[in-house]
Amino acid sequence: MKSHISRMLRATAWADAQVLSALRDCPGASAEALGPFSHVLAAEHVWLARLEGREPSRAVWPELSISECEALAAENAAGYAAYIDKQGEPELATVVRYQNSKGDEFANTALDVLTHVVIHGAYHRGQIAKAIGRAGGKVLNTDYIIFVRSVERSDA
Repeated sequence: MKSHISRMLRATAWADAQVLSALRDCPGASAEALGPFSHVLAAEHVWLARLEGREPSRAVWPELSISECEALAAENAAGYAAYIDKQGEPELATVVRYQNSKGDEFANTALDVLTHVVIHGAYHRGQIAKAIGRAGGKVLNTDYIIFVRSVERSDA
C-alpha cells in the first residue's frame, strides 16, 4: 500500500505542475482558476501539517499568486515525499487526530488522509481545467493514467 500511495502522491505533484504550466500559458484563466488552485495547494499543506502533528501556516482558502502557488506546490511535493519515505506499512494505519477549519474534531487513518488529498485535488483540478478551457487555454488532462503513461511509462 505504501508504494501505491507514494505513486499517487507523485501523480498529485505532477498534476499540480501541469496546472501551473497551464495557468502560465493562459493568464486569462487566472480570475476563475487561481482561487480553486490556491485552495488545492493550501489544502495539501493543511493535511500534511495534520499528518505531521503541527499547525498549518496557511488558511485553507488563501488568495495566492501564480508564483506563490509554484512555491507552495514545490513545498508540498517535497513535504509529502519526505513524509511517505518515513512511513512503514503499519504507520499508514495510524490514527491522526485533528480539527477542521470550523474547529470540529475528527480522527482518520493516515492512509485515509493521504487518499483524500489525492482525490480532493483531482476534483478541483477538473474545475480548473474547465475554467482554463473557457478562457481559451489548452486542454488540460491531469488524469492519473496520463501520469502513468507519460511520466512513469509503466506497464502497471
